[in-house]
Amino acid sequence: MNKQKPILGIIGGGQLGSMLAQAAKKIGIQTIILSDDEFAPAANYADHFIYTKYENEENIKAFINKVDVVTFEFENIPYSILSTINKSKPVLPLPEINQVVQDRQKEKSFVNGLGIKTTQWSLVKSKEDIINNANLLPGILKTCTLGYDGKGQYVINSIDDIPNNLFTTNNFILEKLVSLKKEISVVITRYHNGECSIYEPIENKHENQILKHSKIPASINSDIFNQAQDNAKLLSEKLNYVGTMCVEYFITNENELLVNEIAPRVHNSGHLTIDAFNVSQFENHVRAVCDLEKITLSKNSNAEMINIIGKEINNYRGKTFEPNEFFYDYLKKDIKEKRKMGHFTRLLKS
Repeated sequence: MNKQKPILGIIGGGQLGSMLAQAAKKIGIQTIILSDDEFAPAANYADHFIYTKYENEENIKAFINKVDVVTFEFENIPYSILSTINKSKPVLPLPEINQVVQDRQKEKSFVNGLGIKTTQWSLVKSKEDIINNANLLPGILKTCTLGYDGKGQYVINSIDDIPNNLFTTNNFILEKLVSLKKEISVVITRYHNGECSIYEPIENKHENQILKHSKIPASINSDIFNQAQDNAKLLSEKLNYVGTMCVEYFITNENELLVNEIAPRVHNSGHLTIDAFNVSQFENHVRAVCDLEKITLSKNSNAEMINIIGKEINNYRGKTFEPNEFFYDYLKKDIKEKRKMGHFTRLLKS
């Protein structure tokens, strides 16, 4: 007899929460979205929507009582909240993983501890620390915690570039700038039993530090292809990860593969998996966290994906598309500069 499918709670109601809810509905999983955004677009796709501040204990308890398992669309949720929920209902991926990947110092140390290369880096707490690590200049100063799409990052070519009063509230890591040939990412889903679905490496291009274009296949050699997948698998195993995660890489002009960041969630670069594979990153994530059957992964087509930023969305709404083209409108209430409003995928001939 088939066991009853669990009700999935999703924290966060943006585009990733929306696509998780859509993937869940496709395979008969009910979803309940918890979001601190009253106008969260995921409300359009979930079976139930709870608007609340994350510190509201009563609403968090109501959420816990309605679901069987919990996941999240972004990693910057206070650990205390995820930990509280995890005492009553399983939270996947494990909240402890966020304590590693939310802090760039801990993340870099974890990755390097496995023998996996990153850019050269150092923890800096003051201007003097940067002076003492002048060998890392020119470099990028990044806040240890928070920050995405380029937020909390400063290019430092010389000591004179250090902003005033920068170290009053945050610690930073200083990363040495690398001679960048290209950027790739590997999306991987790991199941409860340790089995993995690994997507082929995706080649990415950024504009203004926001992902703009992704494509498969990536223009890389077989050694980089295999190493990128092997590293992603090792990282997921050592994190005891359940669900979909993404490892972002730099490839230097010397063809050296360096881990940039780990994203403990479905990822923007993986949006093309919706149309290019038989199982998307979102469906794989839902299947993994809900302990459902793993479907063998196969690629339907090569593809490219374009992020639609800000007012660019107006160029796509109402447009007619070819059979190999797919437009996704995130249905966000307000159009804002640098805000991801949708994406466009085109399937390509092999």
